[in-house]
Amino acid sequence: MSNRSGHPSHPSQRPAKTSIWRWLAFGAPILFLAVLLAASIVSEPTLDDPGSAPAFELSTTAGEPVSLDEALNTGDTLLYFSMGVGCDGCFAQIPEIEATVAERGLTLLPIMVDPAPMVAAEAARFAINTPILIDPGAKVAEAYGMVGVYGHADRPSHSFALVRQDGTIGWVRHYAEMFVPSDALFDELDQAMGA
Repeated sequence: MSNRSGHPSHPSQRPAKTSIWRWLAFGAPILFLAVLLAASIVSEPTLDDPGSAPAFELSTTAGEPVSLDEALNTGDTLLYFSMGVGCDGCFAQIPEIEATVAERGLTLLPIMVDPAPMVAAEAARFAINTPILIDPGAKVAEAYGMVGVYGHADRPSHSFALVRQDGTIGWVRHYAEMFVPSDALFDELDQAMGA
């Protein structure tokens, strides 16, 4: 059997080309997702190489300045970086861990990037008394490696950093979940710290 040009036709060639395009169409999204996942992995400081915690001063939703140095004067400090407005679990996380943070003698500094009035309204809705710090432009979050985790390019996801009183980072943990039970969070922290 020949085609109009007189050359023999090969029916098997067309399906082969179609098959290649089908594989490309199928494989390209998977490759893209794999690249995104690899890009979202952030190296976490370890106790063997804790690194120095970047100093900062941010304002609360009420406009009161709070510095990391001030918090460290009273002991170890737990920084909590979250997505903020639009994430109910992010706000519910604060009252979930407040009691355990106090029992352990830690200072809790929740940090969000949304405008203060929006964060204050959500904090009131969840009856949160702990001051929430506002990080305009996510500059402090970026300094701590909290931006770009789990696909969030302009804000943190749901991450914690324990800063020791000597100014070193003792523990960092990023969660894919937007709410972590207090027991699970502090069990992980204790395991990492060898407690």
